[in-house]
Amino acid sequence: MSKSKYLLIDASILPEIYGKVLEAKSLILSGEASSVSQAVKMTGISRSAYYKYKDKIIEYNESAGSTFTIGAKLLDNAGVLSTVLNEIYLVGANVLSINQSSPVNGLANVSITVSLTDSATTTQQVITKIKKIGGVKTADIV
Repeated sequence: MSKSKYLLIDASILPEIYGKVLEAKSLILSGEASSVSQAVKMTGISRSAYYKYKDKIIEYNESAGSTFTIGAKLLDNAGVLSTVLNEIYLVGANVLSINQSSPVNGLANVSITVSLTDSATTTQQVITKIKKIGGVKTADIV
């Protein structure tokens, strides 16, 4: 079996069907279409074209490089983690995952993976804002 070869190509030079397959996949993922049949009707392609290309076409996400993980030690007080998450939201970032340990000696270790997709904020600005929150003992990019 031969190894897959991947290319990054400007979508404007590709046949229209590829864009429509991506659109159908997006309709299904977002819930706008409840089935493949509905998605292909909405995009004007055949089911066979959808199934032929669906696993071979993936949209490139330019902002994938702006994902980072914050490691923090938080006091075991009500609302501290919630305040941290709210601050991340306010800077325009998206929380991808959260992992929190059980508190030991009144401190909990928290790991938060964040994506800054459409934000003008830098990772260091996010850390600086989190460090200013009451109940946050330490916060760094890990």
